[in-house]
Amino acid sequence: MVLWWAHRLRKIYWRLLKPQTLGSRCLVVSGERVLLVHHSYEPSWYLPGGGVKRGEGFREAAAREVQEETGVTVRDLRLLGLYHSRSEGKSDHVAVFVAGEFEGEARQGSREIDAVGWFPMHELPTDTSPASRRRIEEYFEGGPRDSW
Repeated sequence: MVLWWAHRLRKIYWRLLKPQTLGSRCLVVSGERVLLVHHSYEPSWYLPGGGVKRGEGFREAAAREVQEETGVTVRDLRLLGLYHSRSEGKSDHVAVFVAGEFEGEARQGSREIDAVGWFPMHELPTDTSPASRRRIEEYFEGGPRDSW
């Protein structure tokens, strides 16, 4: 519940001050299945990822976030696309990568992540975020679109 309130306050801050942020997400694919996470403070399923820390590259951030959120180690990250979003009031620049290789078993739950799961590309949870859906479709259709 604390994370939920903290996230709500962060969204108010974003709407008022409109900061620029950098984020990284990663599409981890096994056959026709994709790895998704469900945050404790958001109602939807997302590609694993998060903010880029000071001094960190986009690739390193994507690999770190996947490891922290799922327990899976990713390698050989290839850029799917660079995106810009203003949907939360901030100016968010997000790099989305595709993991060429991965190892480890996805672990369940943490303070931030309620659930982790592998889902068939054509049977994503109904509450998968629209942006995550678009990134998955782009990957399976062969390339990125322009909008987040």
